Amino acid sequence: MPPSLPFAAPETAPIACVFKETEADFEVHEIPAYLPTGQGEHLYVQFEKRGLDTDRAVRAIADALGASPRESGYAGMKDRHAVTTQWASFLSRRTPDEARAIDVPGLKVLEASRHANKLRTGHLDGNRFVLRLREVDRARVPDLERTLAWLVAHGAPAYFGTQRFGRDGDNAARARRWIVEGGRAPDKPFERKLLVSALQSEIFNALLSARVEAGELGRIVDGDLVRKEDSGGLFVADDVAEVQARADRLEVSATGPMMGAEMRWPAREAARREEEALAAAGLTREHLDRFRRAGEGTRRGYRVLVREASVLVEDDGAVRVSFVLPSGAYATEILRELTRGGAIERRAPRAPAPQPIEGEPLEGPVND
Repeated sequence: MPPSLPFAAPETAPIACVFKETEADFEVHEIPAYLPTGQGEHLYVQFEKRGLDTDRAVRAIADALGASPRESGYAGMKDRHAVTTQWASFLSRRTPDEARAIDVPGLKVLEASRHANKLRTGHLDGNRFVLRLREVDRARVPDLERTLAWLVAHGAPAYFGTQRFGRDGDNAARARRWIVEGGRAPDKPFERKLLVSALQSEIFNALLSARVEAGELGRIVDGDLVRKEDSGGLFVADDVAEVQARADRLEVSATGPMMGAEMRWPAREAARREEEALAAAGLTREHLDRFRRAGEGTRRGYRVLVREASVLVEDDGAVRVSFVLPSGAYATEILRELTRGGAIERRAPRAPAPQPIEGEPLEGPVND
């Protein structure tokens, strides 16, 4: 991961503030792709959690329902140090009323119903974030508002945040030692996927950084593989002027590579840039075959569209910033743009976490 990532929004002085002083300072509310119909063998449960990661919360609900954790599903992981709401599904004969009566510390069931299919990774439209920033100089609130308005109008860089690269930030280097230098692959498939995703993310961030540095976040390059924002469909930008007009209306965005053997490549100038980035990472297309099973490759939009955004100064002086992001986007990267890196995470002391719940990990992405 690059030591620093360039900002896209107009330059301003950093805005000092404190973030995540309490769990209530960071809210994440999942926007589901669909709601349960009321019929089917799967019991859908919407819940709010505090101080729990999604895996632990889902296991606790499964245990209360007498359901197998392996048959349970959810659309995405939510931050432990936050107040979050989301849906999960369980293969259980218990009634929705029984689900609503579940009593687990740190967890509250909000709704329950039945549906025909299991809830799977990615079955969500996005997430609504509410961030409360403390110790903000009131004179800087207009700067926050202007930057947020710019991000809504132009989009934000879709950088991968630090959590993508492991606790010590060395997962991409570990992947390179395995894939490029011929070292031993990790024994566990899940760890192999983590390392590959970090290497893919490092290359993506490098290409995106170059675009941001050149003022090209919203620009279309000849041969770009472009994504339609409404449907996710991809096409090659042949008529750059026509596609650029659509990009200016936020209808489409250029995509970057999550390198892999099955990834679709762009054309011409865009392809040249990606080939150079692959080589700069010490990789060839032959290397991509080596980690095919741990990461087949895909495309990711270079920019994130920010919707339904607002800034409000609350009675206690905290500045409440809210916005909606699509699945896979990082609220902390939006905060980084808003404060120009001035936000400091300062968590209040908390009780030790409960002992891990035994069992296999549930399905779900590492991050939303």
